[in-house]
Amino acid sequence: MIALASLALATLAFVSTHIVLSHPLRLRLVGHLGEQWFLAFYSALAFVTLGWMILAWRSVKNSFPLWVAPAWAWPVASGVMLLASILLVGSFFRNPAFPHPGAQPRAPSQASGVFAVTRHPMNTAFALWALVHIGLWGSPRNLIVAGGILVLAVVGSVGQDGKKLDVVGEPWRQWMARTSFVPFAALLTGRARWRGLGKAWPALVGGLLLWLAVTWFHAPEASLPALLRP
Repeated sequence: MIALASLALATLAFVSTHIVLSHPLRLRLVGHLGEQWFLAFYSALAFVTLGWMILAWRSVKNSFPLWVAPAWAWPVASGVMLLASILLVGSFFRNPAFPHPGAQPRAPSQASGVFAVTRHPMNTAFALWALVHIGLWGSPRNLIVAGGILVLAVVGSVGQDGKKLDVVGEPWRQWMARTSFVPFAALLTGRARWRGLGKAWPALVGGLLLWLAVTWFHAPEASLPALLRP
């Protein structure tokens, strides 16, 4: 019980410091510390809290889960993880949400690549990871960590939109109108064009390689075949 409480506190520390430093306190701290010192402080705190999470995770025994997904759900979950891998890799290509020091604040005229799917591909990838792991294996330690990552991904996406509206202004408002928070919503409603997905090939290739690597590493820990384990 003590180990589980430590894991919960570590997860809370990791998630809350990320949210607070990324949004409500970021501008104030950058003003006091400067961009470089703020990033150093942010990275150090993330490293410490993540390390605490890892150590706490290892100290908790993998107790009997509250639920285990049926066999058919595992290949479905693996397919969802493939999508998450593609979104994660694609988020590093021309992401308008990334800071570009010295650049004029603007947003692309048309969503392409994974941004035609969602304007928050990285956070969506983490949210999908969390949902898959919560659905497949309901052990207490899994629920704590995956639940924390899910909260961080969703709240982080909402906070990112608010922060970008304050900093970028109207260009980001237009970008929000051309994209969607919910995956595929902009494509299905015509706000984004399906042909924009044609520029997602680097994400497709990189995401497939990432998915294969993670699936292969999962295999020794699973009693199921590798492709049935996300």
